[in-house]
Amino acid sequence: MEFYDVIQERHSCRSFLEKEVENEKLRRILGAVLQAPSAGNLQAYRIYVVRSREAREGIARAALDQQFIAKAPIVLVFCADKSRSEMRYGQRGMELYALQDATIAAAYAQLAARAEGICSVWVGAFEPLEVSYQVNTESSEVPVAIVPLGYSEKKPEQTPRRPFGEVVKEV
Repeated sequence: MEFYDVIQERHSCRSFLEKEVENEKLRRILGAVLQAPSAGNLQAYRIYVVRSREAREGIARAALDQQFIAKAPIVLVFCADKSRSEMRYGQRGMELYALQDATIAAAYAQLAARAEGICSVWVGAFEPLEVSYQVNTESSEVPVAIVPLGYSEKKPEQTPRRPFGEVVKEV
């Protein structure tokens, strides 16, 4: 799929088929994520690949009971690794750069998933400590995004976007 087609075709999906995501597709998605830019090329993030039903259900509860998360065959949890970024960039690295690295990685995952014919949705509403518990993060890692992956039960709706001139300003 061409890059701009991928962007146009990526829509949030909250209704997943009970169909596994092929391992080779998941590997390509995660490989694309590793190509994402990051501050100082530190890649100050960790991705937890969650397949177990029990952990997916726990994450769904931690995400304000958003049950569609548990129904996705794979859930990716993107964590900022604050200490990795802090080593080089101090407090700004810990507070900002690691967060940016993890969010860029999550965005790459969504685009790569779409290129593979896989649907996803960005979930940002969750209790970080509970998600950390579900995936057993390191103490320096903070969950910043949950991205369920799977095949869509129905074609996701295209949502309207703000007008170009309202978002983009030349200075």
